[in-house]
Amino acid sequence: MIPLAFEITDRIQQANKLRLFLDYDGTLADFAPTPDDILPDPEVIDLLTSLRNRSKTKVSIISGRRLSHVRALLPVPGITLAGTYGIEIYSADGIQYDRLVREEIRPTLDRIKPVWESLIKDQNGFYLEDKGWSLAIHARYAEDKSSRTVLKAAHTSTLESIDAEKFKILGGDKFIEIGPLQANKGLTVEYFLSSDPWESSISVFVGDDDKDEEAFKVVNKYGGESVVVTTEQRFTAANWRLSSPSEVRQWLSEIIVPVNSRDNYVYKDSTG
Repeated sequence: MIPLAFEITDRIQQANKLRLFLDYDGTLADFAPTPDDILPDPEVIDLLTSLRNRSKTKVSIISGRRLSHVRALLPVPGITLAGTYGIEIYSADGIQYDRLVREEIRPTLDRIKPVWESLIKDQNGFYLEDKGWSLAIHARYAEDKSSRTVLKAAHTSTLESIDAEKFKILGGDKFIEIGPLQANKGLTVEYFLSSDPWESSISVFVGDDDKDEEAFKVVNKYGGESVVVTTEQRFTAANWRLSSPSEVRQWLSEIIVPVNSRDNYVYKDSTG
């Protein structure tokens, strides 16, 4: 079993400069009923505000959600928000920009969208999400058999109609997504580290699913720390583990506590 991330709290807390890269759904907050539900969590907002105010700390949220949703969920000035795995960015100084040209991406998605719509029509438990830069079918509430049938058909039809040098198909548990190759959290972390180098800083990435694995590899390569959020025994590139979003929030709260105040800090076990 991967050790709990609490074991590296002191190293991160005492770092001269800290770069936090955080996923949102399943990491900072529990999953919403659908990807289009925007349910801001005051606890998460307060926590990120405190992390932003921490001396020599940079906070970046890298989410699979579209940027407009991330901004609505996290109205915290002074942190960087990256949507659609880092294709669209709202910087800490309030500048919004895209890393690709939408007109080069959208025609392919517009061809695929009606095909996917027809596949889930009259089917229970499916949800088609159009992020602008990508399309995703969520089948969390679908029966296993119909989920396998629909997602296999979506994968086959899409694989035959895309340019593999520009687009990729993402999978997951009852999930499929089509998007540009640059929709990759590892590439996004590399982009942030190269475009905004910060000498003597330690990088930390916290995420919960397979879309975060490439980012784990990048921060590991740079000598940082990677934390997976899971209760399962599974293969991962992450070095450390936390079991739930509530435990992530607890751990991040502990990082905020000054070293010289640690004696007065009461550790609260997440089990109650």
